[in-house]
Amino acid sequence: MFAKTYGATTLGIDGRIIDVEVDVSPGLPGFELVGLPDTSVKESKERVRTAIRNSGMQLRQERVTVNLAPADVRKDSSGLDLPIAVGLLASYGMVPEVAVQNALFSAELSLDGNCRPISGILPMAITAREHGLTEFYVAPSNADEALLIDGLKVYAVENLAQLVRHLTGVEMLSPAMPHPTEQKKDAAFTDDFADVQGQYQAKRALEIAAAGGHNVLMVGVPGSGKTMLARRMPSILPELTKEEAIEITKIYSISGLLGKDTGLVTTRPFRSPHHTSSTVAMIGGGSIPRPGEVTLAHHGVLFLDELPEFSKKTLEVLREPIEDRQITVSRANATLTFPSSIILVAAMNPCPCGFFGDKSHACECSAGEIKRYTRKLSGPLLDRIDLHIRVSRVEYSDLHATRRAESSDSIRQRVVAARTIEWERLHRHGLFCNAQMNHSMIKKYCRLEREAESLLEAAFHRINLSARSHDRIIKVARTIADLAQSPAITAIHIAEAIQLRSDVGLNIE
Repeated sequence: MFAKTYGATTLGIDGRIIDVEVDVSPGLPGFELVGLPDTSVKESKERVRTAIRNSGMQLRQERVTVNLAPADVRKDSSGLDLPIAVGLLASYGMVPEVAVQNALFSAELSLDGNCRPISGILPMAITAREHGLTEFYVAPSNADEALLIDGLKVYAVENLAQLVRHLTGVEMLSPAMPHPTEQKKDAAFTDDFADVQGQYQAKRALEIAAAGGHNVLMVGVPGSGKTMLARRMPSILPELTKEEAIEITKIYSISGLLGKDTGLVTTRPFRSPHHTSSTVAMIGGGSIPRPGEVTLAHHGVLFLDELPEFSKKTLEVLREPIEDRQITVSRANATLTFPSSIILVAAMNPCPCGFFGDKSHACECSAGEIKRYTRKLSGPLLDRIDLHIRVSRVEYSDLHATRRAESSDSIRQRVVAARTIEWERLHRHGLFCNAQMNHSMIKKYCRLEREAESLLEAAFHRINLSARSHDRIIKVARTIADLAQSPAITAIHIAEAIQLRSDVGLNIE
Protein backbone atom coordinates (compact mmCIF):
# COMPACT_ATOMS: atom_id res chain seq x y z
CA MET A 1 0.00 0.00 0.00
CA PHE A 2 0.98 3.61 -0.60
CA ALA A 3 0.54 6.58 1.74
CA LYS A 4 1.70 10.18 1.79
CA THR A 5 2.29 12.59 4.67
CA TYR A 6 3.91 16.00 4.99
CA GLY A 7 7.04 16.90 6.93
CA ALA A 8 9.31 19.91 6.76
CA THR A 9 12.91 21.00 6.86
CA THR A 10 14.62 24.38 6.70
CA LEU A 11 16.69 26.00 4.01
CA GLY A 12 18.35 29.26 5.03
CA ILE A 13 15.82 31.01 7.27
CA ASP A 14 12.80 29.60 5.44
CA GLY A 15 10.86 26.39 5.82
CA ARG A 16 10.51 23.76 3.08
CA ILE A 17 7.62 21.29 2.86
CA ILE A 18 8.77 17.71 2.29
CA ASP A 19 6.44 15.11 0.79
CA VAL A 20 6.99 11.87 2.68
CA GLU A 21 5.89 9.03 0.35
CA VAL A 22 5.76 5.57 1.88
CA ASP A 23 5.21 2.35 -0.08
CA VAL A 24 4.82 -1.09 1.50
CA SER A 25 4.99 -4.10 -0.81
CA PRO A 26 5.44 -7.87 -0.48
CA GLY A 27 8.99 -9.07 -0.84
CA LEU A 28 12.21 -9.46 1.03
CA PRO A 29 11.90 -7.44 4.29
CA GLY A 30 13.81 -4.18 4.17
CA PHE A 31 13.63 -0.44 4.80
CA GLU A 32 14.93 1.87 2.08
CA LEU A 33 15.10 5.63 2.65
CA VAL A 34 15.74 7.73 -0.48
CA GLY A 35 15.52 11.41 -1.42
CA LEU A 36 18.94 12.84 -0.47
CA PRO A 37 18.78 12.40 3.33
CA ASP A 38 21.75 13.32 5.50
CA THR A 39 23.06 11.11 8.31
CA SER A 40 20.52 12.23 10.94
CA VAL A 41 17.64 11.46 8.56
CA LYS A 42 19.12 8.14 7.40
CA GLU A 43 19.20 7.02 11.03
CA SER A 44 15.51 7.85 11.42
CA LYS A 45 14.47 4.46 10.01
CA GLU A 46 15.91 2.75 13.10
CA ARG A 47 14.28 5.27 15.44
CA VAL A 48 10.93 4.96 13.65
CA ARG A 49 10.80 1.15 13.65
CA THR A 50 11.80 0.94 17.30
CA ALA A 51 9.42 3.73 18.35
CA ILE A 52 6.49 2.01 16.61
CA ARG A 53 7.30 -1.34 18.26
CA ASN A 54 7.71 0.23 21.72
CA SER A 55 4.39 2.08 21.26
CA GLY A 56 2.61 -1.29 21.21
CA MET A 57 2.10 -1.64 17.45
CA GLN A 58 3.31 -4.58 15.37
CA LEU A 59 4.02 -4.28 11.64
CA ARG A 60 4.24 -7.07 9.08
CA GLN A 61 7.69 -7.90 7.76
CA GLU A 62 7.51 -6.43 4.24
CA ARG A 63 9.56 -4.26 1.93
CA VAL A 64 9.28 -0.58 2.89
CA THR A 65 10.39 2.28 0.63
CA VAL A 66 10.31 5.88 1.87
CA ASN A 67 10.88 8.71 -0.58
CA LEU A 68 11.49 12.28 0.60
CA ALA A 69 10.47 14.64 -2.18
CA PRO A 70 11.71 16.82 -3.78
CA ALA A 71 14.71 14.57 -4.23
CA ASP A 72 17.15 17.38 -5.14
CA VAL A 73 16.92 19.09 -1.71
CA ARG A 74 19.14 17.72 1.05
CA LYS A 75 17.11 16.78 4.14
CA ASP A 76 18.85 17.49 7.45
CA SER A 77 16.08 17.61 10.06
CA SER A 78 15.42 14.90 12.63
CA GLY A 79 11.86 16.31 12.68
CA LEU A 80 11.12 14.01 9.72
CA ASP A 81 10.89 11.09 12.17
CA LEU A 82 7.23 11.75 12.94
CA PRO A 83 5.91 12.12 9.35
CA ILE A 84 7.82 8.96 8.34
CA ALA A 85 6.27 7.02 11.25
CA VAL A 86 2.76 8.32 10.51
CA GLY A 87 3.20 7.58 6.79
CA LEU A 88 4.37 4.06 7.55
CA LEU A 89 1.36 3.42 9.80
CA ALA A 90 -0.98 4.88 7.16
CA SER A 91 0.45 2.59 4.48
CA TYR A 92 -0.30 -0.39 6.74
CA GLY A 93 -3.85 0.89 7.20
CA MET A 94 -3.41 1.62 10.91
CA VAL A 95 -4.05 5.34 10.42
CA PRO A 96 -6.73 6.67 8.00
CA GLU A 97 -5.21 8.59 5.08
CA VAL A 98 -7.94 11.24 5.22
CA ALA A 99 -6.72 12.24 8.71
CA VAL A 100 -3.24 13.20 7.45
CA GLN A 101 -4.06 14.91 4.15
CA ASN A 102 -3.99 18.48 5.51
CA ALA A 103 -1.56 18.02 8.38
CA LEU A 104 2.13 18.76 8.89
CA PHE A 105 4.08 16.55 11.29
CA SER A 106 7.37 17.69 12.78
CA ALA A 107 9.07 16.06 15.76
CA GLU A 108 11.94 13.75 16.56
CA LEU A 109 11.05 10.35 17.99
CA SER A 110 12.80 8.72 20.90
CA LEU A 111 13.08 4.93 20.99
CA ASP A 112 10.14 4.67 23.38
CA GLY A 113 7.92 6.71 21.04
CA ASN A 114 8.03 10.07 22.82
CA CYS A 115 8.16 13.25 20.75
CA ARG A 116 11.20 15.47 21.13
CA PRO A 117 11.41 19.16 20.14
CA ILE A 118 13.38 20.34 17.11
CA SER A 119 14.67 23.69 15.87
CA GLY A 120 13.12 25.68 13.02
CA ILE A 121 9.45 25.21 13.97
CA LEU A 122 8.43 28.84 13.23
CA PRO A 123 9.57 28.94 9.57
CA MET A 124 7.98 25.51 9.10
CA ALA A 125 4.67 26.84 10.45
CA ILE A 126 4.81 29.84 8.08
CA THR A 127 5.47 27.54 5.11
CA ALA A 128 2.69 25.14 6.16
CA ARG A 129 0.16 27.96 6.18
CA GLU A 130 1.36 29.15 2.76
CA HIS A 131 0.83 25.62 1.37
CA GLY A 132 -2.75 25.44 2.65
CA LEU A 133 -2.13 22.94 5.45
CA THR A 134 -4.46 23.43 8.40
CA GLU A 135 -3.04 21.21 11.19
CA PHE A 136 0.43 21.13 12.74
CA TYR A 137 1.57 18.33 15.07
CA VAL A 138 4.64 19.14 17.17
CA ALA A 139 6.34 18.21 20.44
CA PRO A 140 4.89 20.01 23.51
CA SER A 141 7.96 22.26 23.91
CA ASN A 142 7.53 23.54 20.33
CA ALA A 143 3.83 24.39 20.66
CA ASP A 144 4.21 28.02 21.79
CA GLU A 145 6.53 28.72 18.89
CA ALA A 146 4.13 27.19 16.36
CA LEU A 147 1.21 29.18 17.84
CA LEU A 148 2.84 32.44 16.76
CA ILE A 149 1.37 31.87 13.29
CA ASP A 150 -2.37 32.35 12.85
CA GLY A 151 -4.44 30.03 10.69
CA LEU A 152 -3.05 26.71 11.99
CA LYS A 153 -4.47 24.27 14.49
CA VAL A 154 -1.46 23.30 16.58
CA TYR A 155 -1.48 19.99 18.47
CA ALA A 156 1.06 19.24 21.19
CA VAL A 157 1.78 15.52 20.90
CA GLU A 158 3.40 13.71 23.84
CA ASN A 159 4.12 10.44 22.05
CA LEU A 160 3.38 8.41 18.95
CA ALA A 161 0.71 6.24 20.61
CA GLN A 162 -1.26 9.35 21.63
CA LEU A 163 -1.06 10.70 18.07
CA VAL A 164 -2.33 7.40 16.60
CA ARG A 165 -5.28 7.38 19.01
CA HIS A 166 -6.14 10.93 17.94
CA LEU A 167 -5.87 10.22 14.21
CA THR A 168 -8.02 7.10 14.53
CA GLY A 169 -10.66 8.94 16.58
CA VAL A 170 -10.16 6.92 19.77
CA GLU A 171 -8.91 9.92 21.78
CA MET A 172 -9.44 13.49 20.55
CA LEU A 173 -6.70 15.99 21.33
CA SER A 174 -7.60 19.61 21.93
CA PRO A 175 -5.65 22.23 19.95
CA ALA A 176 -2.88 23.85 21.97
CA MET A 177 -3.44 27.32 23.41
CA PRO A 178 -0.77 29.95 24.02
CA HIS A 179 0.48 30.56 27.54
CA PRO A 180 0.18 34.29 28.26
CA THR A 181 2.52 34.05 31.22
CA GLU A 182 5.32 32.98 28.94
CA GLN A 183 5.10 36.10 26.81
CA LYS A 184 7.12 38.43 28.95
CA LYS A 185 7.61 42.05 28.02
CA ASP A 186 11.32 42.78 28.23
CA ALA A 187 10.97 46.54 28.03
CA ALA A 188 12.61 47.09 31.41
CA PHE A 189 16.30 47.10 30.50
CA THR A 190 18.77 46.28 33.21
CA ASP A 191 21.43 48.32 31.40
CA ASP A 192 20.49 52.00 31.32
CA PHE A 193 22.37 55.06 30.10
CA ALA A 194 21.45 56.70 33.40
CA ASP A 195 24.26 54.60 34.94
CA VAL A 196 26.88 56.15 32.63
CA GLN A 197 28.41 59.31 34.08
CA GLY A 198 30.14 61.73 31.71
CA GLN A 199 31.00 60.53 28.17
CA TYR A 200 28.65 63.06 26.62
CA GLN A 201 30.16 62.88 23.13
CA ALA A 202 30.02 59.09 23.07
CA LYS A 203 26.40 59.04 24.23
CA ARG A 204 25.52 61.66 21.63
CA ALA A 205 27.19 59.53 18.91
CA LEU A 206 25.30 56.40 19.98
CA GLU A 207 22.03 58.35 19.97
CA ILE A 208 22.72 59.45 16.37
CA ALA A 209 23.67 55.89 15.44
CA ALA A 210 20.45 54.51 16.93
CA ALA A 211 18.32 57.17 15.21
CA GLY A 212 19.79 56.64 11.74
CA GLY A 213 21.01 53.02 11.87
CA HIS A 214 24.66 54.10 11.55
CA ASN A 215 27.78 52.08 12.41
CA VAL A 216 30.08 53.29 15.19
CA LEU A 217 33.77 52.85 16.07
CA MET A 218 34.85 53.84 19.57
CA VAL A 219 38.55 54.38 20.23
CA GLY A 220 39.71 54.87 23.81
CA VAL A 221 41.99 53.81 26.64
CA PRO A 222 41.19 50.71 28.71
CA GLY A 223 38.50 51.29 31.32
CA SER A 224 37.03 54.37 29.63
CA GLY A 225 33.61 52.70 29.34
CA LYS A 226 33.48 51.57 25.69
CA THR A 227 31.95 48.17 26.46
CA MET A 228 29.55 49.65 29.01
CA LEU A 229 28.31 52.17 26.44
CA ALA A 230 27.92 49.53 23.73
CA ARG A 231 25.90 47.18 25.94
CA ARG A 232 23.38 49.96 26.55
CA MET A 233 22.84 50.57 22.84
CA PRO A 234 19.76 48.25 22.54
CA SER A 235 18.05 50.19 25.35
CA ILE A 236 17.66 53.28 23.14
CA LEU A 237 16.53 51.50 19.96
CA PRO A 238 12.82 51.56 19.00
CA GLU A 239 10.66 48.58 19.98
CA LEU A 240 10.41 45.77 17.48
CA THR A 241 7.52 45.69 15.06
CA LYS A 242 5.56 42.41 14.74
CA GLU A 243 7.22 41.69 11.37
CA GLU A 244 10.72 42.30 12.77
CA ALA A 245 10.00 40.15 15.82
CA ILE A 246 8.83 37.22 13.66
CA GLU A 247 11.89 37.56 11.41
CA ILE A 248 14.26 37.49 14.41
CA THR A 249 12.39 34.58 15.99
CA LYS A 250 12.71 32.62 12.72
CA ILE A 251 16.48 33.10 12.74
CA TYR A 252 16.83 32.10 16.39
CA SER A 253 14.52 29.12 15.88
CA ILE A 254 16.62 27.76 13.01
CA SER A 255 19.79 28.32 15.02
CA GLY A 256 18.35 26.41 17.98
CA LEU A 257 18.72 29.42 20.31
CA LEU A 258 15.12 29.68 21.47
CA GLY A 259 14.59 28.43 25.00
CA LYS A 260 11.98 25.88 26.04
CA ASP A 261 8.40 27.08 25.60
CA THR A 262 9.66 30.37 24.17
CA GLY A 263 7.33 32.45 22.07
CA LEU A 264 8.07 35.59 20.11
CA VAL A 265 11.40 37.37 20.64
CA THR A 266 10.49 40.82 21.97
CA THR A 267 13.90 42.50 22.39
CA ARG A 268 16.43 43.57 19.80
CA PRO A 269 19.41 41.21 19.58
CA PHE A 270 22.77 42.16 21.02
CA ARG A 271 25.55 39.87 19.83
CA SER A 272 29.11 40.17 21.09
CA PRO A 273 31.30 37.43 19.53
CA HIS A 274 34.77 36.82 20.97
CA HIS A 275 37.72 38.07 18.93
CA THR A 276 38.81 34.47 18.33
CA SER A 277 35.60 33.80 16.34
CA SER A 278 36.20 32.30 12.90
CA THR A 279 34.95 33.61 9.59
CA VAL A 280 32.30 30.86 9.47
CA ALA A 281 31.07 31.80 12.95
CA MET A 282 30.78 35.43 11.85
CA ILE A 283 28.94 35.06 8.51
CA GLY A 284 27.51 31.54 8.71
CA GLY A 285 28.44 28.32 7.02
CA GLY A 286 28.33 24.53 7.08
CA SER A 287 27.52 22.02 4.34
CA ILE A 288 24.04 23.52 4.38
CA PRO A 289 24.77 27.07 5.58
CA ARG A 290 23.43 28.17 8.94
CA PRO A 291 23.20 31.76 10.18
CA GLY A 292 26.30 33.41 11.65
CA GLU A 293 26.70 36.31 14.08
CA VAL A 294 25.87 39.01 11.50
CA THR A 295 22.50 37.32 10.93
CA LEU A 296 21.84 36.57 14.60
CA ALA A 297 22.23 40.33 15.20
CA HIS A 298 19.62 41.15 12.52
CA HIS A 299 17.53 44.22 13.51
CA GLY A 300 19.85 44.66 16.48
CA VAL A 301 23.45 45.40 17.47
CA LEU A 302 26.63 43.52 16.57
CA PHE A 303 29.32 44.54 19.06
CA LEU A 304 32.96 43.75 18.22
CA ASP A 305 35.17 44.48 21.19
CA GLU A 306 38.96 44.72 20.70
CA LEU A 307 38.42 45.11 16.96
CA PRO A 308 42.08 44.77 15.80
CA GLU A 309 42.34 41.44 17.66
CA PHE A 310 39.93 39.81 15.18
CA SER A 311 41.65 38.09 12.25
CA LYS A 312 41.96 40.22 9.15
CA LYS A 313 40.01 37.66 7.11
CA THR A 314 37.12 37.75 9.59
CA LEU A 315 36.99 41.55 9.52
CA GLU A 316 37.07 41.80 5.74
CA VAL A 317 34.02 39.54 5.30
CA LEU A 318 32.01 42.16 7.17
CA ARG A 319 32.13 44.51 4.17
CA GLU A 320 29.18 42.91 2.34
CA PRO A 321 26.74 42.66 5.28
CA ILE A 322 27.55 46.23 6.40
CA GLU A 323 27.02 47.65 2.92
CA ASP A 324 24.25 45.43 1.51
CA ARG A 325 22.48 44.44 4.78
CA GLN A 326 22.58 40.81 3.70
CA ILE A 327 25.19 38.11 3.30
CA THR A 328 25.36 35.41 0.64
CA VAL A 329 27.03 32.16 1.67
CA SER A 330 27.93 29.65 -1.04
CA ARG A 331 28.71 26.02 -0.29
CA ALA A 332 28.73 22.82 -2.31
CA ASN A 333 25.18 21.86 -1.33
CA ALA A 334 23.50 25.27 -1.36
CA THR A 335 23.90 29.00 -1.91
CA LEU A 336 21.83 30.96 0.58
CA THR A 337 21.30 34.63 1.38
CA PHE A 338 20.80 35.63 5.02
CA PRO A 339 19.54 39.04 6.21
CA SER A 340 21.98 41.20 8.22
CA SER A 341 20.39 44.60 8.85
CA ILE A 342 22.63 45.45 11.79
CA ILE A 343 24.12 48.38 13.62
CA LEU A 344 27.82 47.62 13.97
CA VAL A 345 29.35 48.97 17.18
CA ALA A 346 33.09 48.38 17.40
CA ALA A 347 35.57 49.26 20.15
CA MET A 348 39.36 49.32 20.20
CA ASN A 349 42.36 50.69 22.03
CA PRO A 350 44.47 53.33 20.25
CA CYS A 351 47.59 51.16 20.50
CA PRO A 352 48.74 47.71 21.76
CA CYS A 353 49.30 48.93 25.34
CA GLY A 354 46.13 51.02 25.15
CA PHE A 355 47.44 54.38 26.41
CA PHE A 356 48.45 56.29 23.29
CA GLY A 357 47.17 59.86 23.61
CA ASP A 358 46.29 59.43 27.30
CA LYS A 359 47.34 62.42 29.42
CA SER A 360 47.51 60.40 32.62
CA HIS A 361 49.51 57.39 31.44
CA ALA A 362 52.57 57.18 29.21
CA CYS A 363 52.36 55.01 26.11
CA GLU A 364 55.14 52.40 25.85
CA CYS A 365 54.52 51.48 22.20
CA SER A 366 56.81 52.48 19.36
CA ALA A 367 55.50 54.21 16.26
CA GLY A 368 56.01 51.01 14.27
CA GLU A 369 54.02 48.91 16.76
CA ILE A 370 51.11 51.38 16.69
CA LYS A 371 51.09 51.40 12.89
CA ARG A 372 51.09 47.59 12.71
CA TYR A 373 48.26 47.53 15.25
CA THR A 374 46.03 50.02 13.45
CA ARG A 375 46.81 48.62 10.00
CA LYS A 376 44.88 45.48 10.92
CA LEU A 377 41.84 47.60 10.04
CA SER A 378 41.65 48.16 6.30
CA GLY A 379 40.63 51.45 4.75
CA PRO A 380 37.55 49.97 3.00
CA LEU A 381 36.26 48.61 6.33
CA LEU A 382 36.80 51.90 8.18
CA ASP A 383 35.17 53.71 5.28
CA ARG A 384 31.95 51.77 5.93
CA ILE A 385 31.78 52.89 9.57
CA ASP A 386 29.90 56.18 9.77
CA LEU A 387 30.92 57.48 13.19
CA HIS A 388 34.48 57.45 14.54
CA ILE A 389 34.71 58.77 18.09
CA ARG A 390 37.27 59.10 20.88
CA VAL A 391 36.21 57.85 24.30
CA SER A 392 38.35 59.60 26.88
CA ARG A 393 39.04 58.64 30.46
CA VAL A 394 36.17 59.45 32.85
CA GLU A 395 36.94 62.27 35.26
CA TYR A 396 36.72 61.70 39.02
CA SER A 397 34.14 64.47 39.37
CA ASP A 398 31.88 62.73 36.83
CA LEU A 399 32.21 59.36 38.56
CA HIS A 400 31.11 60.83 41.89
CA ALA A 401 28.45 63.14 40.54
CA THR A 402 25.23 62.97 42.53
CA ARG A 403 23.09 64.06 39.62
CA ARG A 404 21.76 61.08 37.67
CA ALA A 405 22.60 61.02 33.97
CA GLU A 406 19.95 61.05 31.26
CA SER A 407 18.02 57.79 31.13
CA SER A 408 17.72 55.43 28.18
CA ASP A 409 13.98 56.04 28.07
CA SER A 410 14.48 59.75 27.53
CA ILE A 411 17.01 59.17 24.75
CA ARG A 412 14.78 56.51 23.16
CA GLN A 413 11.94 59.03 22.82
CA ARG A 414 14.12 61.28 20.66
CA VAL A 415 15.32 58.27 18.64
CA VAL A 416 11.75 57.11 17.99
CA ALA A 417 10.71 60.63 16.92
CA ALA A 418 13.60 60.75 14.43
CA ARG A 419 12.85 57.22 13.17
CA THR A 420 9.23 58.25 12.56
CA ILE A 421 10.39 61.14 10.34
CA GLU A 422 12.73 58.78 8.47
CA TRP A 423 10.02 56.17 7.97
CA GLU A 424 7.61 58.75 6.53
CA ARG A 425 10.34 59.77 4.11
CA LEU A 426 11.60 56.33 3.08
CA HIS A 427 8.83 53.74 3.59
CA ARG A 428 7.76 53.99 -0.07
CA HIS A 429 11.20 52.58 -0.91
CA GLY A 430 10.88 49.75 1.64
CA LEU A 431 13.43 51.41 3.98
CA PHE A 432 13.14 52.64 7.55
CA CYS A 433 16.32 54.58 8.44
CA ASN A 434 18.76 57.02 6.86
CA ALA A 435 21.72 54.65 6.78
CA GLN A 436 19.89 52.55 4.15
CA MET A 437 19.62 55.36 1.58
CA ASN A 438 21.47 55.01 -1.73
CA HIS A 439 23.08 57.81 -3.72
CA SER A 440 19.94 58.76 -5.67
CA MET A 441 17.91 58.98 -2.45
CA ILE A 442 20.58 61.16 -0.87
CA LYS A 443 20.27 63.58 -3.77
CA LYS A 444 16.49 63.60 -3.45
CA TYR A 445 16.03 63.82 0.32
CA CYS A 446 19.25 65.42 1.61
CA ARG A 447 19.34 68.94 0.18
CA LEU A 448 22.04 71.02 1.83
CA GLU A 449 21.89 74.73 2.55
CA ARG A 450 24.53 76.80 0.78
CA GLU A 451 26.74 77.19 3.87
CA ALA A 452 26.48 73.47 4.60
CA GLU A 453 27.53 72.60 1.05
CA SER A 454 30.53 74.96 1.22
CA LEU A 455 31.64 73.37 4.49
CA LEU A 456 31.31 69.85 3.08
CA GLU A 457 33.29 70.81 -0.03
CA ALA A 458 36.11 72.24 2.11
CA ALA A 459 36.20 69.06 4.22
CA PHE A 460 36.14 66.86 1.10
CA HIS A 461 39.40 68.39 -0.16
CA ARG A 462 41.06 68.91 3.21
CA ILE A 463 40.69 65.38 4.65
CA ASN A 464 40.58 63.59 1.27
CA LEU A 465 37.14 62.01 1.62
CA SER A 466 36.14 59.13 -0.63
CA ALA A 467 32.82 59.17 -2.46
CA ARG A 468 31.47 56.68 0.09
CA SER A 469 32.64 58.86 3.01
CA HIS A 470 31.04 61.89 1.35
CA ASP A 471 27.67 60.12 1.12
CA ARG A 472 27.90 58.76 4.67
CA ILE A 473 28.62 62.19 6.13
CA ILE A 474 25.49 63.52 4.41
CA LYS A 475 23.41 60.63 5.76
CA VAL A 476 24.69 61.25 9.29
CA ALA A 477 23.93 64.98 8.90
CA ARG A 478 20.42 64.06 7.75
CA THR A 479 19.96 62.02 10.94
CA ILE A 480 21.25 64.89 13.10
CA ALA A 481 18.77 67.21 11.37
CA ASP A 482 15.95 64.72 11.98
CA LEU A 483 16.84 64.57 15.69
CA ALA A 484 16.60 68.36 15.73
CA GLN A 485 13.26 68.21 13.84
CA SER A 486 14.87 70.31 11.07
CA PRO A 487 13.64 69.83 7.48
CA ALA A 488 16.89 71.24 6.03
CA ILE A 489 20.52 70.20 6.58
CA THR A 490 22.38 73.21 7.91
CA ALA A 491 26.09 73.93 8.38
CA ILE A 492 25.78 72.96 12.08
CA HIS A 493 24.52 69.48 11.14
CA ILE A 494 27.28 68.98 8.55
CA ALA A 495 29.95 70.21 10.99
CA GLU A 496 28.90 67.69 13.65
CA ALA A 497 28.78 64.87 11.08
CA ILE A 498 32.31 65.71 9.88
CA GLN A 499 33.62 65.87 13.44
CA LEU A 500 32.12 62.47 14.23
CA ARG A 501 33.69 61.06 11.08
CA SER A 502 37.23 62.38 11.19
CA ASP A 503 38.17 62.07 14.87
CA VAL A 504 39.36 58.50 14.63
CA GLY A 505 42.36 58.87 16.85
CA LEU A 506 44.43 56.42 14.79
CA ASN A 507 46.99 58.81 13.33
CA ILE A 508 50.34 58.95 15.07
CA GLU A 509 52.15 61.47 12.89
